[in-house]
Amino acid sequence: MSEQIEQAERGVGEFTLTGPLTTAPPAGYTAPEPDEKWTLRGGFAHVYHGERNQGIVRPVIMADGFNLGKSDLTWLYAGLDRDFPFLTELRRRGRDVILVGFDERSASVLDNARTVTEAVLRTIAQRLGDTRLMVGGFSMGGLVSRYALAKMEHDRMDHQTGVYFSYDTPHRGAYIPIGLQAFAHFIPVPNDFARQMNSPAARQMLWRHYDAMTGQNGIAPERREFLQRLADVGGWPRIPRILAVANGRGDGTGIAVPPGETVLKSERVYPGTAFSAQAQGREVTVAELKRRFPASEKTITTGDLPELDGAPGGTLRSYGILADALKKAGAQVDLRHEEVCFVPTVSAVALRDLDQQKDLYANLDDIAPDESEADDFTWSSTTTPHTAVTEELATWLLDRLPD
Repeated sequence: MSEQIEQAERGVGEFTLTGPLTTAPPAGYTAPEPDEKWTLRGGFAHVYHGERNQGIVRPVIMADGFNLGKSDLTWLYAGLDRDFPFLTELRRRGRDVILVGFDERSASVLDNARTVTEAVLRTIAQRLGDTRLMVGGFSMGGLVSRYALAKMEHDRMDHQTGVYFSYDTPHRGAYIPIGLQAFAHFIPVPNDFARQMNSPAARQMLWRHYDAMTGQNGIAPERREFLQRLADVGGWPRIPRILAVANGRGDGTGIAVPPGETVLKSERVYPGTAFSAQAQGREVTVAELKRRFPASEKTITTGDLPELDGAPGGTLRSYGILADALKKAGAQVDLRHEEVCFVPTVSAVALRDLDQQKDLYANLDDIAPDESEADDFTWSSTTTPHTAVTEELATWLLDRLPD
């Protein structure tokens, strides 16, 4: 019996935190075959011509988001076309869709930006006519393409892009609960969850990162370096019109996850392990971690953080995904809040930072739009999952395609 429990505890971490774009396509769904497949440095691209186009005429380049491992562009196509036919509608309007994937989605944003740069240059080389490009991405893909275009301008390379867009991109950082990050490293064997949380891209994008070596949480050195590198190339591309979309609400309303409340408890496997929603305060307990093989206990605390779990923003099934893994391993799970905020609305529309409670929960209608670093932006009228392609948000983007 003890061997079974030990094996169960060792196997819990074989998952990653993922959003709608990386879930399996629905049964019976088949993505169309691309008209072209490109091999790029550090990645690849699939090209889908617009209706009646015999080549690339009116290109829209979209970069994949964050996860562990290689991009699956068939899954990405399904995710972008499943709930609302975004790609189908783009192609119906004569737009050529170019999906850019990466050999390693968790690699440095700076490295994957080279792949986007190469995709932009190849698109320009093959384009028929002179319609300017629309370039952007979903989640991390928005950061990768933002840096790529900004660096091209800094290096005096003509990207010929008329519109840059980001879709629930963590411009001011993303949030994974600190206790959840710590649990990834509490699992006593190397695991996918820990690799994801400790990857270069996670260290660059997460607003606060848990350091397994020190047991402390803060701004990762890789994030500081990334932000400096971004600043060195001007922060944003200046030539295209900048659009930003948020999956969260903008009226200051988040989701009902009371600060300090228990969100997940486990018994049988990791018995006595419990996670609490982030609360304000100097010494706040966010997780009690306990295991039997080898026996260990650890209390995870934070200080001076706002109430992030219930903040307005695109959500992720952060605790729900962990609960699924625990149940699969034989745990008895008390899951009270499966979803928490992942990309706060203020981060996605580049309007305020995440450090202050008043900014995180601000009614954005009360803030002057020119405070945002985007030229135009929108948010969802209801809280939606991170990167979920809704009719409301997709239509807003479709209405702002370059001429």
